[in-house]
Amino acid sequence: MKFLRIGPAGAERPVLADGAGGYVDLGPVTADIDGAFLASEGPARAAAALAGGRLPRIDVAGLRVGAPIARPGKIVCIGLNYSDHAEETGSPHPEEPVVFMKAPGTVVGPDDTVLIPRGSEKTDYEAELGVVIGAPARYLDSPREAAAVIAGYALSNDVSERAWQHERGGTWDKGKSGETFNPLGPWLVTPDELGDPQAIGLRTRVNGEPRQDGNTARMLFGVHHLVWYLSQFMVLEPGDLVNTGTPAGVAFGANDFPYLAEGDVVEIEGDRLGRQRQVIGRA
Repeated sequence: MKFLRIGPAGAERPVLADGAGGYVDLGPVTADIDGAFLASEGPARAAAALAGGRLPRIDVAGLRVGAPIARPGKIVCIGLNYSDHAEETGSPHPEEPVVFMKAPGTVVGPDDTVLIPRGSEKTDYEAELGVVIGAPARYLDSPREAAAVIAGYALSNDVSERAWQHERGGTWDKGKSGETFNPLGPWLVTPDELGDPQAIGLRTRVNGEPRQDGNTARMLFGVHHLVWYLSQFMVLEPGDLVNTGTPAGVAFGANDFPYLAEGDVVEIEGDRLGRQRQVIGRA
């Protein structure tokens, strides 16, 4: 299944793709696609309502697409998780996942404007596979248990300010947490529809120029390993988002790509995850 949230920012309506090219209103099932919906077997209830013909059709043409989940409780990110990205930045392959946090308020819709922060020198893009948690994950015994706590997947852009991330001291978080710094969606795709999360192509264009063309097969630590690993250090809650790292081709790499400027157009797509398009503005 594919879940969406449609409408003005802060007033999105939950919507479900009907499998035949249209959409249905999830209002009879839930007020929103959030942690409470995911934790209460909401996707199963939505599937049953769709099969029973109890969901009215909705025309989404011309409507804004919001992030496919309401504001997450936390966003946990993984750095240097693709072999080619680590190599392009001149970093050794990490022996354990590199973990940092991103402010939950960074999440915006997939086609919303991304704002370069005031004083920014090096705003960058990162196409990523986002993992949305659907059940509490606490001290999982093994990566095999991770599949049971994953509600679905979404295309994620982990926008970054590299000077603040690497040149201003402290942790990476301040270079990752600017407003609008996490376009998400368009869809929350359930695991059965996505298939193997380690076989997803991710591609980025800036002003029509190809920048990233990677595949999750090149992750150093796979999705299930990451969820298991994180559960040893924190409790992952329903509705939380895990950004799993980015492939090579970012401006911070060794390829002389320019950083983002006002007016640039960033387009990101992922196999079975949909597409994003952001016009870059300034705060």
